[in-house]
Amino acid sequence: MSAAAAAMRISKSRPFWLIGVIVAVFTGLFLSICIGIVHDASLQELHPADAIVVFGAAEYAGRPSPVYRARLDHAYELFQRGIAPVVITSGGAAADPKFSEGGVGHDYLKRRGIPDSSLIAETQGSDTAGSAERVGVILRANHMSSCIAVSDEYHVFRIRRLLEDEGVRVYVAPRPESKPHSLWLRAWAVTREAVSYIAWRLHVRG
Repeated sequence: MSAAAAAMRISKSRPFWLIGVIVAVFTGLFLSICIGIVHDASLQELHPADAIVVFGAAEYAGRPSPVYRARLDHAYELFQRGIAPVVITSGGAAADPKFSEGGVGHDYLKRRGIPDSSLIAETQGSDTAGSAERVGVILRANHMSSCIAVSDEYHVFRIRRLLEDEGVRVYVAPRPESKPHSLWLRAWAVTREAVSYIAWRLHVRG
């Protein structure tokens, strides 16, 4: 084979080589994020902080869904232990504009006995990233710099990064036993969170 032919053959194979490298790098990054999600899911960082932040889930005509109620109950227990003096409930309105997740969470915790002076409702966030941004504004406005984030186990990895991007020092305390029961559903939940995190990072850098 002549030198020219060999050079042409290498040149033709180079795009495939580059594609292979890109795929390998992305796969490694994706797996490292998945490992981080699983790691953070097992944490209970019960560290004193300025506020406990509960990320919303569905509400039904002013009542928290079972998932949301479990998050709120976990936040209530942390508040009772004196981990933080304030609880921030987050989440905007969905189909029914009369109720917001943040407002429903606020009212639920007030009924459980937390004083209104220790409760703040974030009611504008339309998704996790939006709520994190609004929570960052609330914390800064109240001269707070740290929080304990409460949500489901596979959700707190992304929440930590979102709030850190707002300049907040973040500890995580996911509600216990919030992993899906089946291995398939766990894999799907981790994958979904990893994709959501990567999409957010690309959006921020873009």
